Amino acid sequence: MQDIDDEMKKPLLKHLVEITAHREHSRLAVSVISALYQLTNVQAIRMLEIFTMRDEHYVQEKMVIRDGAVHTIDDHTSEDLKEPLASFPAMMACIRNHLNEYLETADDGSHVLWLPVWLHGKMNSCVEIRSDRPFEQQIMDVIHGIFHVYCNYQSLLDYSERDALTGLFNRKTFDEQFTRYAFAIAPAESHALDKDDRRHDGEVIDEPKGHWLAVVDIDHFKQVNDRYGHLYGDEVLILMANILRASFRSHDRIFRFGGEEFVILLRATTLTDARKIFDRFRQNVQEYDFPQVGKVTVSLGFVGISRETPVVILGHADQALYHAKKSGRNRICFYEELVDSGVLTSGITTNDTVEFF
Repeated sequence: MQDIDDEMKKPLLKHLVEITAHREHSRLAVSVISALYQLTNVQAIRMLEIFTMRDEHYVQEKMVIRDGAVHTIDDHTSEDLKEPLASFPAMMACIRNHLNEYLETADDGSHVLWLPVWLHGKMNSCVEIRSDRPFEQQIMDVIHGIFHVYCNYQSLLDYSERDALTGLFNRKTFDEQFTRYAFAIAPAESHALDKDDRRHDGEVIDEPKGHWLAVVDIDHFKQVNDRYGHLYGDEVLILMANILRASFRSHDRIFRFGGEEFVILLRATTLTDARKIFDRFRQNVQEYDFPQVGKVTVSLGFVGISRETPVVILGHADQALYHAKKSGRNRICFYEELVDSGVLTSGITTNDTVEFF
């Protein structure tokens, strides 16, 4: 970036200071595309996110800036806005060849620069910069400099949010993100279930979608550590994290709270589907052959997310989990159902047998 004009250095430094002041991914992305737009005078810039659903890859626009205004696409967006990854040949070329950039001329004559964002060896998003004239070298230097700062800083943020052993989000991240994900999220896409699963007595059930929090505990995990050692116990945790990732969408959130306990935020799903999804995960674990250890099971308690505090919501899910373990393990229990049936009393209890996070 040695060829950058003195006039550009001051605003460039100002933007770099602003970029590195953020501790949250979406705000970081907004500051980056704003800096790129203001410093390069291009037509438009988009941030596109890649996510997986039903083993298929899709792309959804997360934010765009044009005519000087930034528009963010939040989680209230309809799933209709997602497009198959195959509809973006430039992004496909970046993935196939592991490219750090791709430059092309669009059918309308505009010049488009694609900048993939790589994380853990996978492309999780991409910046699209569109200009009505070819990119000059000085402009490319500015773009590369800001974009590399963004990628490096995003990696640092991601590292601080993850559990070192499993790579899942950690408890600290849950505490920071719960309110945003629990109350701001809305239907994005439903899980893949057979049509028969959505029917009752020949009629389609029109059930409202909600958001759910589940607490998962590996049954008899202490015995695994005592019998096989902590190395095999760690391997069980790593493989459990892989099963969790495979059982839920990339838009859901999975956390390791420490030890053998995990928390799941399941988004925009009916109660009927949530029950099936959680039980499908339980079956996936039950059917998996863990090296040396053999068969492992999990117990799960879940609750509908309301505008209660995280402590209350976690406490309710933990009560349901405790009941699942007390009732024989390897099962799922729904808190509201247990309350309605009189098995549990509503509200946080001080029962010493219930362990709260």
